[in-house]
Amino acid sequence: MDTGDTAWVLISAALVLFMTPGLALFYGGMVRAKSVLNMMMMSFGALALISVLWVLYGYSMAFGDDVGGGLLGDPFEFFGLSSLIGTAGLEGAFAPDNLVFTIPSLAFVGFQGVFAILTVALISGAIADRARFGPWMVFAGIWATLVYFPVAHWVFAFDGAESETGGWIANDLLAIDFAGGTAVHINAGAAGLALALVLGKRRGFGRDPMRPHNLPLVMIGAGILWFGWFGFNAGSALAANGQAAEVFVTTLAATGAAVLGWLVTEKFRDGHATSLGAASGVVAGLVAITPACSSVTPLGAVVIGLVAGAVCALAVGLKYRLGYDDSLDVVGVHLVGGVWGTVAVGLFASSATTAGVDGLFYGGGVDQLWRQALGALAVLVYSFVLTLVIGFVIAKVMRFRITEEDEVAGIDGVVHAETGYDLASLGGGGGSALTAAGQTRAEARGTNLPTERSRV
Repeated sequence: MDTGDTAWVLISAALVLFMTPGLALFYGGMVRAKSVLNMMMMSFGALALISVLWVLYGYSMAFGDDVGGGLLGDPFEFFGLSSLIGTAGLEGAFAPDNLVFTIPSLAFVGFQGVFAILTVALISGAIADRARFGPWMVFAGIWATLVYFPVAHWVFAFDGAESETGGWIANDLLAIDFAGGTAVHINAGAAGLALALVLGKRRGFGRDPMRPHNLPLVMIGAGILWFGWFGFNAGSALAANGQAAEVFVTTLAATGAAVLGWLVTEKFRDGHATSLGAASGVVAGLVAITPACSSVTPLGAVVIGLVAGAVCALAVGLKYRLGYDDSLDVVGVHLVGGVWGTVAVGLFASSATTAGVDGLFYGGGVDQLWRQALGALAVLVYSFVLTLVIGFVIAKVMRFRITEEDEVAGIDGVVHAETGYDLASLGGGGGSALTAAGQTRAEARGTNLPTERSRV
């Protein structure tokens, strides 16, 4: 065990964990005021639930020995993680069986677990304003089990690391995905598209203004995501070494370039460079560089970021043309950005980097390019189809979407009996979120207040 490597991985895990509250702020600021708490609760709910499932069987499904042609790890090999608890000797050295490379297995467990949490939370942005919290939690648990844990095995489980035999994308296809362009972003983006189709459009979509209610929250959330992403990417080196430093710089360069690319696109298209665009450009750049950060030079990272910013800025408008309601642009940013970053490895990879592979533009031909494209397509199709099935079943059994009158009233008051901003108390008034929700619902239906309050 190397103490420096262990410290870096634990710090990186904490940085990635911090990204989920950052995502809650980012998403929460982008919705209308009557939905902010529900939006944030979906992230915190994922944080709580996936933490438990990861310990019980998720880690084992992702990193246990392969039991199905590179598709799934043994869900019982590390069940409950008791077998991974290290017995320290007099000098604090862990037995080799309890190490992943130079770090304790449990440090690796924690680092990979926060990836699982964030991936599930990302999906929630596609269904903002209209998903009931209970069915969302059921969906999160089922989706993680049937989609994320297996896909993490495909992409992250390398032969001879934690498991003797790992996943097919990592070991057979040999696609490069350093920190989760496929397993995290394409996976979540495809799931977000499927779930948006299952739940349908928000009331007034394409007609009523649905502007972000708190742009400072969005900017704070984007800043936290950028900060935490250095743990996300550089931490994936699993060591405090030169590769971590290389990845840190490519992540920084691509993200800055993506912000510029998004803002320039906005300026030419709309005449304004906006704070929402800057925050969205941050995320687009981070998404795109995630799979490529160990395989491209800093200059290659700048190009990837610039393209990601421009392409994602254009892609977020597709929902109006194609008629799907992806509330907070999970498809336009995470799916499109993830596909671009994954495929870009096959174009801009350089053998001068620690990945040691040349892409098309560096004389490597199309060999790496087709591998990247196939890996991206496989994850996209698998996630989209499984999510459609899971979403439809939950919608039929549990009524996934809130009613139209509850949507008008505001999901925070109806589902959580709270409001994000108690403005009445500032003027000396009383009242509760529950009463406010009843009042709004009564007005929406034109019925008397007492009846509606009793129903709430």
